[in-house]
Amino acid sequence: MTAPVRVLVCDDQALIRTGFTTIIDAQPDLEVVAECEDGRAAVDLAATLRPDVVVMDVRMPVLDGIEATRLLAGAGVAEPVKVLVVTTFNLDEYVYEALRAGASGFLLKDAPPAQLLHGIRTVASGAALLAPEVTRQLVGRYAARIRPAGGTPTDSPLTPRELEVLRLIATGLSNSEIAATLVISHETVKTYVSRILTKLDLRDRVQAVVHAYRTGLVT
Repeated sequence: MTAPVRVLVCDDQALIRTGFTTIIDAQPDLEVVAECEDGRAAVDLAATLRPDVVVMDVRMPVLDGIEATRLLAGAGVAEPVKVLVVTTFNLDEYVYEALRAGASGFLLKDAPPAQLLHGIRTVASGAALLAPEVTRQLVGRYAARIRPAGGTPTDSPLTPRELEVLRLIATGLSNSEIAATLVISHETVKTYVSRILTKLDLRDRVQAVVHAYRTGLVT
């Protein structure tokens, strides 16, 4: 039998933590190994328990979710932990910063339980979770405010086709939807995505979306 995905739940509201824990522990393939109420505790617990996924709130005392995410999954972390940000703020610049800090996905707290479970499983598998509406509203609107002057970079290492794929990723399309849009195979899209991540030294699709908006590839 495959070992269950080990989850650490971090939220400063006890009711939210209890709700998440109850939902997660009811699944045979998931297991809550600990819960805590601030980011510092999450970092400390993750160091000792090594969970597969940390479900992380953004606004918390002691250490907020952004800094905790950066310590757990940011650039330069030797053994990054996968972080799924879950918050009430769907247009909050703090959530955008959490994604930049290394989070692998983002969900709203009012999402149905099935979406939470899907998000945990998706992030645990190594994939990124960023819904199209989050891409357009959160990343798009906020990144536009911090985008460097000068528009699209002219020295991009990507080919025109790779740039086209990156733009479609940034609009929230899945690989299957990109394949249908460009009339190419699903495997070809996967190859393009892999090349894009490698050339830009990005970890996953979330970082690719942030890069595309931040550098002006998407407006």
